[in-house]
Amino acid sequence: MAISVEIHKKLNTFNLDISFRSTSRRIGILGASGCGKSMTLKSIAGIETPDEGKITVEGRTLFDRKEKVNLKPQKRNVGYLFQNYALFPTMTVEKNIAAGLKGSRRENARRVRQMVEKFQLGGLEKQFPGQLSGGQQQRTALARIMAYEPDVILLDEPFSALDMYLKDQLQRELIEMLEDYQGTVILVSHDRDEVYRFSEELLIIDQGRIVRAGETKQIFQNPIAKEAARLTGCKNFSRAERIDSHTLRAADWGITLHISREIPEDTVYIGYRAHDFIPVWGGRGENMIRFSLESSAVLPFERNYYIRPETGGAEDIGSPGEVLCWFVQRDKTALLDERGMPDYLAFAEDGILFLH
Repeated sequence: MAISVEIHKKLNTFNLDISFRSTSRRIGILGASGCGKSMTLKSIAGIETPDEGKITVEGRTLFDRKEKVNLKPQKRNVGYLFQNYALFPTMTVEKNIAAGLKGSRRENARRVRQMVEKFQLGGLEKQFPGQLSGGQQQRTALARIMAYEPDVILLDEPFSALDMYLKDQLQRELIEMLEDYQGTVILVSHDRDEVYRFSEELLIIDQGRIVRAGETKQIFQNPIAKEAARLTGCKNFSRAERIDSHTLRAADWGITLHISREIPEDTVYIGYRAHDFIPVWGGRGENMIRFSLESSAVLPFERNYYIRPETGGAEDIGSPGEVLCWFVQRDKTALLDERGMPDYLAFAEDGILFLH
């Protein structure tokens, strides 16, 4: 299944300029609230109309401004799972599932029975949405979509209103339910863990533009763009001054790093994830920062330490409040309890992110 999307649309505060083509079955779109993620989905579904662009699914044109093609949502064969599931409140589970079907009464009844069985809704057929749990509502909404076998399923932040336990449970259920679906599924989220768990291919959007696209695990490992690093969970950033191909000054941290791999010439920032620091007791070695504690927070499953940058001169001083985050997971805190706070934190070279 190939999908090709080109969308240009003027929004209130920025222009949405999205262009991608993919043959992946599971695509994630990650971005902060208000960056254009949902507008992208609504444009694919036909709920919103781009100013310019073209959208095709498996060679079938859904929208083409130049050719004046703009299929109605009902004609696009695209399933859209809204945040609140958008079930009809006065219709039973079985009637909700049948809502989009266009076959004969007998064909529709057979299809509804199939969906009730597939999505484990047996015994709930005569219930109304208000009588269902969140998981049952999600399964009903997905059954309604799958009943008419769409080419593409769009998931618009389907777990955003849920608590952590229910979110984890419904994510697992959704992945299982979609296992044998051969079409394309696009999940929009601001939750990096959700996207990482679900998608093979990832698009990271910032202010209406794709700042990074590619294989999901590769992007988390090497985000390249600062905004992509931030959205994939990186907490520590510094302006980078490249001295030579293996030496770099982290201006906001007040330290110089010596790196065996080559530093890309277009490096403007470096990033480092908060869990990757290595505590060091004793003398200072290469690629370390002095442990100077600003503040800390004890959480149920980790401890967070906020470290002052080193300042060797006015040019090294970070912006006010600039600190480095070191997050220590619970299984590693026993060492700190035994030895006390470290003298230095070391940077693991393979954890240093070169960014622009």
